[in-house]
Amino acid sequence: MALTPNLRGSLYMAIGMASFTFNDATVKLVGGHMNMGQVMLVRGLMATTLILLLAWHQGMLIPLRHALHRMTILRVVGEVVGTVSFLIALVHVPLALTSAILQALPLAVTLGAAMFLGEPVGWRRWIAIAIGFCGVLIIVRPGYEGVSHYVLLIVVTVIFAAMRDLATRKVPKTIPVLMISALTSVGVSLAGIGLIIPLGGWTPMTLTHTGLLFFASCCVIVAYHFIILAMREGEISFVAPFRYTSLVWAILLGFLFFGDLPDLPMIIGALIVIGSGLYTLYRERVVGRIVPVATIAAASSSPDGV
Repeated sequence: MALTPNLRGSLYMAIGMASFTFNDATVKLVGGHMNMGQVMLVRGLMATTLILLLAWHQGMLIPLRHALHRMTILRVVGEVVGTVSFLIALVHVPLALTSAILQALPLAVTLGAAMFLGEPVGWRRWIAIAIGFCGVLIIVRPGYEGVSHYVLLIVVTVIFAAMRDLATRKVPKTIPVLMISALTSVGVSLAGIGLIIPLGGWTPMTLTHTGLLFFASCCVIVAYHFIILAMREGEISFVAPFRYTSLVWAILLGFLFFGDLPDLPMIIGALIVIGSGLYTLYRERVVGRIVPVATIAAASSSPDGV
């Protein structure tokens, strides 16, 4: 029996978010053996090569001078800073906790769109945003003795990832998506070069670690591919909520590979954030707000260097 477009779209979204989470888990695993500057460089070079090959195959390579629009540069800055903060924190913060905080990204994008792009947001969505960020505070628990400052780096990640997504809305449509991804991946690789020495220097790489980073690079490419398919296949309002399946994968992989289990405040805070995000999506559908496909695809992921 053939699946409906919405069901296919939701399946593609779930696959995409699973791929992102497998990438995060793999990077966290490798990060225990080498510093994140080295991880950013090696994975970035691999991802850049894959993206350029794909862009060349699809005829999406354009002259660099045409791609370096100010919004493209702003997007790269947001992605690079978000990736640096995310990867440095990822080694020290449980996978499920990072995923729970990142679920606030759609709320941060909605807030930023209202503040900086002048997009209308009704009082119901303002309340949902406020409640969602209260959920983040429950997860982070500022002032609690057991809270690491690395957790706050994930909050920084949300801020710069939101900046990335807002900039993406203003990138000219004449610039191909894969070209933007290639520029971003190069930016992350260069940031990795600058961080290798401050974070402890170069560590000799084993074949296993190299293979794991190549697997992580492939996961990122697969994730973006399936998210784009999801947005093209089904209705945005039906498909977008399946981005939250990443939290399920994060809890599962965090337990299997690192022995981490979420505590009660994290679960409560995550449910509040997810509920607020779902309500915001519902209100956007009610008011008939049109969101570009590329924006939804970008807003569905944490910074990953592409």
